[in-house]
Amino acid sequence: MSANFENKKQIVEEIKNYAQNSQSVVLVDYRGLTVAQVTELRKAFRDAGAVFKVYKNRLMKIAFEELGIKFDDSMLEGTTAVAFHNTDAVCPAKIAVDGEAKYKTLKVKCAWYDGKQLSDAETRAFASIPSKEVLVAQLVGMLTTPIRGLAVALKQIAEKKA
Repeated sequence: MSANFENKKQIVEEIKNYAQNSQSVVLVDYRGLTVAQVTELRKAFRDAGAVFKVYKNRLMKIAFEELGIKFDDSMLEGTTAVAFHNTDAVCPAKIAVDGEAKYKTLKVKCAWYDGKQLSDAETRAFASIPSKEVLVAQLVGMLTTPIRGLAVALKQIAEKKA
C-alpha cells in the first residue's frame, strides 16, 4: 500500500472522529476569501471551541457516508470547509452565518443536525437560536415572574392594612 493511500485513510478517520463527537456539522463555501480572512475565521471558530477544517470533498464524502451522514452531492462540490463543535450544536452555524455577513464571499452551504441535512435557510434559522445560557436565564426569569408578582401584591395588601 502506498503512503498516500494510508495518509488518506488517516484523514478519513480524522473526519469521522470529528463528526462522531460533534453535535452538528456545518459546510461552507469559502471561495473568494483572502488568507487573512480565512485566518480570522479560523480564529473565531477556535476561540469558540469549534474546529474549522478544509478537506478534500471526496474524503469528506467517504467519511460522512461511512457514518450514515448523507449530504446532497452538490454540497460537497467546489471549495468546501467544514466546522464541528463537540458540545454546542448551534455554535458552528452561528459563527458561519456571522462570517457570511462579515465576508460577503463566504456562503453557508448546509448543516447536518439531528440526523438530517438542513438547507442554507434552515441553517441560518438554526444559528439564530440563543445560547444555552441565554435560554436558561429566560426560563428562570419566566419562572420567577409569578412569584415576584405575588410578593408585590402581598406587600401592597400589607401596606394598606398598616
